[in-house]
Parts: sequence; C-alpha cells; structure tokens
Amino acid sequence: MEHQIDDTDARLLRLVQRDARLTSAQLSEKLNLSPSACHRRLQRLEATGIIHKTVALLNPRAVGRPTTVFVEISLATQADDVLDAFEAAVTRIPDVLECHLMTGAYDYLLKVVARDSEDFATIHRRHLARLPGVSKMQSSFALKTVFKTTALPV
Repeated sequence: MEHQIDDTDARLLRLVQRDARLTSAQLSEKLNLSPSACHRRLQRLEATGIIHKTVALLNPRAVGRPTTVFVEISLATQADDVLDAFEAAVTRIPDVLECHLMTGAYDYLLKVVARDSEDFATIHRRHLARLPGVSKMQSSFALKTVFKTTALPV
C-alpha cells in the first residue's frame, strides 16, 4: 500500500537516507521545523512502514568481503513447491545479500559477497550448488563498483 508523503516528508526521507543518525534537532534545523514536529513525522513514517528499518551500512572491504558476484539461476521447473523450497533455502545462506525472482532468461538473480574467488568457489560448492531445483547457474564477478546507493528517490 502506497502512503502519501508531502514535500517535507520527502526532504526528511532524503536526509535520513543519507544519515540516519541525525537527531530531531539537527533535522529540524535543516527542515525549518520544530524538533517535536520532526520526531512526530519520523514516528509516522516508521508506523506506516515508509521507513522500514534503520541500519548501519558496512564497508565490504573493511570487513573482508570485497568481492561481489552476481549469480543467475534457472530452475528445472516453476512449480510452487520448488520455488518455495528454493526461496527458503537461499535465505539461509549468509553470503547472499539479495535474491530476486526475475523475468527473462533466468529465474533468480543473487548478489553474493565473498573474500575472493576461492571463497566464492567454497560458497558455490557448499551452498549454491545444493539449492533445490537448480538446473543451471552462471556467475559474474563484479570488477568494479562504479556507483552504489541505498537511497530511494523520493
């Protein structure tokens, strides 16, 4: 369900997407609102689910996971039980950051992080190759991240 946000909400969301640690007082200065009004808006945006979570974004290189691999997966069948089993299993692999059900040439696209190509080979052998229903898998290593953001345009 889409919720209505006004221009002030949009400005507030842009600010907290860049830095969620800004206080209501700091936000109020930037938005020309009172700290209590900023706090109420934040609470409403959280209550309506527009703000889903507040997290810390880690530097992959600093935590020893500088290698990003995109994995395209095709399943043997599109039966609901196979899709459900695959999706349940893939969520239990800690190295998989994202899993998307796709249209097109393959069924799923995974974003996987690893220490290096040897580590990815281990992840592939121990986890990815054992996922239920997989008929074909293709992996592509990212050579360089040109641009990356978690901020949604609002």
